[in-house]
Amino acid sequence: MNNYAFIDSQNLNLGVQSMGWKLDFRKFRIYLMEKYKVSKAYLFLGYIPDKQDLYLSLQKAGFSLVFKPILIGVDGRVKGNCDAELVLQAMMDYRDYDQAVIVSGDGDFYCLVNYFYLKNKLKVVLAPNKQKYSGLLKKAAREKLEFFNKLETTLRYEKAPHKDETM
Repeated sequence: MNNYAFIDSQNLNLGVQSMGWKLDFRKFRIYLMEKYKVSKAYLFLGYIPDKQDLYLSLQKAGFSLVFKPILIGVDGRVKGNCDAELVLQAMMDYRDYDQAVIVSGDGDFYCLVNYFYLKNKLKVVLAPNKQKYSGLLKKAAREKLEFFNKLETTLRYEKAPHKDETM
């Protein structure tokens, strides 16, 4: 199998954080490769110039980053919705992969997920939080819907202990 992952990073981060833990992206990339045979994993995110170290670490972990310029709202919140970029990339690469892994709980992906399901192009939808996802995805993905809720012990980020603590 040659599967691709299309990851809505904002939905993923907010969903996992709402459950009280932080995702280890290196472990997540390995998980995608081993469980779903993902050869290429696109991570869609808003571009913030002072986050270069983060972007480099994500690339080292094996993600292909797709950026969108961000806007700062009047309330100071960063806005960088990448839904259209994710859909466009999934369709541009359509012939290059066997099946798609969609990582998001956002109902805006209903039409993409439903289309992939009907064309046998959907491997799975991984929604970050079972308590906070769109029911439209359940309707579109049917039995191919899974959640991060059960993955905390496998994918939780743990800080490395200080050298003094390992003695």
